[in-house]
Amino acid sequence: MIQPVNFGFNAETAVNNAFQMQGHNNQAQEKALIEFNNFVKKLELYGINVTVIKDTPIPHTPDSIFPNNWISFHNGNKICLYPMFAKNRRLERDANTIKSLKTKFSITETIDFTHYENQEIYLEGTGSMVLDRENKIAYACLSPRTDKNVFTEFCEKLDFVPVSFDAVDTNGDLIYHTNVMMCVGKQYVIICLDSIKNTTEKEYLISNFKKTNKKIIEISYEQMNNFAGNMLQVISKSGELFLVMSSTAFRSLTTEQVSIIRKYNQIIDAELDTIEKNGGGSARCMLAEIFLDSNVI
Repeated sequence: MIQPVNFGFNAETAVNNAFQMQGHNNQAQEKALIEFNNFVKKLELYGINVTVIKDTPIPHTPDSIFPNNWISFHNGNKICLYPMFAKNRRLERDANTIKSLKTKFSITETIDFTHYENQEIYLEGTGSMVLDRENKIAYACLSPRTDKNVFTEFCEKLDFVPVSFDAVDTNGDLIYHTNVMMCVGKQYVIICLDSIKNTTEKEYLISNFKKTNKKIIEISYEQMNNFAGNMLQVISKSGELFLVMSSTAFRSLTTEQVSIIRKYNQIIDAELDTIEKNGGGSARCMLAEIFLDSNVI
């Protein structure tokens, strides 16, 4: 997780991020920092191992709080670096951050997709893709920030089966990131199936979920707009599973949905209102999950 120093509304990303809201930028950094620190404390309270790296004032990176878009971590001590749509978000790919991570974790291979920025095509990490790591399936709704060819190349290099589809919001516009409309856990998938208009694509997705023994928990457009798709299942130091989400997302869920989720894991929710309104991202976007060997003895 990256602790912000310059968090605020980013006009460069608002071009195709319908979740951002203008007019909520007053004291955004101060409020976001409080939300961030409280979120970290809550995760640690439940035994989640959190690595926090502080952002720097220069260069100016208003969205650095969302590291999952520029870097991902994989078994075999591999990391991937991704091409980003917004030019000011490319500045988040900081060599010092990776250097800091290397003091704690083993990194033996870097797979770099960033050269695609020269062609103006993008794949924004685990925002663009939702990974079923256990079954080696990668899901992606295609958009200006998620190019099918780069997605396919990622899957070839990391040995994932690619499943791509189109998903649209209530205005009929392509949803910019897959991780706002779906979340894959070990035992279930939370997804806004209404956003997928192509019947064949929808049926293929459902068949994949059934083949991999995932309980399908459907969310509505309204729930998706309250970040109910932007969740991440994490594991504690003791091996216990938790589903992490914002309090906005949690409040949008029905009693039945909460009951189903709690059959599989506990829920951790945190107030992220300032971060959600200005950044257009929520709890999942703030977490770059680590699958690297520890260097600490």
